[in-house]
Amino acid sequence: MTPPTLDELRTWPATVDVNRAAMALGISRSQLYALIKRNEAPVRVLDFGAKRVVTASLVQLLEAA
Repeated sequence: MTPPTLDELRTWPATVDVNRAAMALGISRSQLYALIKRNEAPVRVLDFGAKRVVTASLVQLLEAA
């Protein structure tokens, strides 16, 4: 599966699950969970029992790349 474009990301909801965020970053779900666990995630993560990634932080990170 190909990562989404920035234009596609901008249409996503305010937060997304880790699977979707990992796809956007081009890494595996397990890699992103490992980064989150070590407080090294390159994006803002909210914890409501289930981890949610703030879409705006994904857009900001990928715009800078």
